[in-house]
Amino acid sequence: MTPSETRAKRRIAFVCVQNAGRSQMATAFAERERGRRDVDDEIDVLTGGTDPADRVHDVVVEAMRERDIDLGDRTPRAVTPAELQSVDLVITMGCSASDVCPATWNGDNRDWALTDPHGQSLERVREIRDEIERNVVALFDELLDEVDEES
Repeated sequence: MTPSETRAKRRIAFVCVQNAGRSQMATAFAERERGRRDVDDEIDVLTGGTDPADRVHDVVVEAMRERDIDLGDRTPRAVTPAELQSVDLVITMGCSASDVCPATWNGDNRDWALTDPHGQSLERVREIRDEIERNVVALFDELLDEVDEES
């Protein structure tokens, strides 16, 4: 039996107000990390916002293309308390998610306190993107270490 066959599936959510910047970048990096670490069957990723925008911010799409990730076809979406009840870890991006009451969250909750990229320069969005990427890599290190310790 391989280590991935013994691991319990975990579900994480990246939540923001508009779901048009930080949470989209975090989700894209998490999806990439899942593939790189071959844990697609072990970690589910959910994203959404409490008041979704019409589209992902152009400057975010541009910054992510520099990392060979295309967010141009993604559409911000709403996240509901019902969806979050099945999540092990909810990560907010430094914005209020008070419309989705944390009391309904089944698992752990963290806030990454990130600057909103909306209206920022490309240079500043690159800094935010790089911080999100580091956070996601560290999160996967932590989640997979926890699972290895449990098995």
